[in-house]
Amino acid sequence: MIDIGNPALPRSQYLLDPRITFLNHGAFGSCPRPVFEAYQAWQLRIEKQPEEYLWRNRDKYLAPVRQTLADYLGTVPANLAFVPNATTGINIVARSLKLKPGDEVLASNHEYGAIDRTWRFIAAKTGAHYITRELSLPLSTHADFVETFWGGVTDRTKVICLSHITSPTALIFPVADICTRARAAGIVTVIDGAHVPGQLALDLEAIGADFYTGNGHKWLGTPRGAAFLYARPEVQSQVEPLVVSWGYQSDHPSGSTFQDYLGWTGTRDLSAYLTMAAALEGYTGKQLEIDYQVDAELLGGVVFQYRDQLIDQSVRGRLKQLGNRLRAVRLTR
Repeated sequence: MIDIGNPALPRSQYLLDPRITFLNHGAFGSCPRPVFEAYQAWQLRIEKQPEEYLWRNRDKYLAPVRQTLADYLGTVPANLAFVPNATTGINIVARSLKLKPGDEVLASNHEYGAIDRTWRFIAAKTGAHYITRELSLPLSTHADFVETFWGGVTDRTKVICLSHITSPTALIFPVADICTRARAAGIVTVIDGAHVPGQLALDLEAIGADFYTGNGHKWLGTPRGAAFLYARPEVQSQVEPLVVSWGYQSDHPSGSTFQDYLGWTGTRDLSAYLTMAAALEGYTGKQLEIDYQVDAELLGGVVFQYRDQLIDQSVRGRLKQLGNRLRAVRLTR
């Protein structure tokens, strides 16, 4: 198990410049030192034997990582493909769906800018319309959210794209409720979970989205360039490659075009994907989501709310030892 060390000295577990108080994990994250060392070890292995890791036996090395990731996400490996980031995951889906003139893609006014731009691009290409439903703050209950958002659905709505945790406003949307209602209405659901891994417990099968994508580098502590795209088996045949390479009309088909198309998109460094298992090490599936306030002494005079998730009970015990220097409460939705 990777030891995060003394929670009173969290900076020692990161490679961040000690002169900088880094608060922007939501954009680029920061890879813990032990995970980064595992990342470098994979890079060295690949550099020594590129043919072994990048071609001949790449699936042998990626398979256990995909299994570990699937266990964490509450699904099976066949429903997951590695992608470099959630934006790529959304683009793969958006480019694959066969939208027609007049079709509507419904989102909220709390979506990430790159996702807005993706759908506006698709709309301009296809003649579809990208609709952003205005959701005013403060939002009250899940039921109110669902009804307010669903008020934007029309008989032309073909796709719903929503954030699970919103990037600009840090809201947790009840996406499972939306996915259930959309499935009954025959509407495809695409969930942007860029900020979710490492913050909320995930059960992708229970959420019920057609497509779900998430990052590892923001809150899960993986190297940058490690993300996933989930697709329900019933919709996997709709997915087309964003980059056409040897996975298309594969000489060695796996039986899943979803896996073939996205599994080989040209030469790339697989180290970030392979390191995801190291970042997930120690996770048991029982998640404690905790909000806590760190006092000025711990962070050189900076007081702020810091959100983290803790899985290992021994870690929770060490946090308790901080006494009045650390106030922890369960995160409520």
